[in-house]
Amino acid sequence: MVRQARREVELTQAELAAKVGVTRQTIVAVEAGDYAPSVYLALALADCLDHTVEALFNPDTTTVGGRSDVRRK
Repeated sequence: MVRQARREVELTQAELAAKVGVTRQTIVAVEAGDYAPSVYLALALADCLDHTVEALFNPDTTTVGGRSDVRRK
């Protein structure tokens, strides 16, 4: 979801990385699901991408207009 949200706001990986203070490689790893970001990075990404942390990182979440709707099982 991070990749999709980044593309929605028309940022490159490098631009997003600069905005949140990490390397482009970190953004690549987060987008690929190979790296679980710290709470601080998750919050920074959510703020920069205008989504909630839940919408960006919870696989049981649907997103409508940047807001998440957590699906209960």
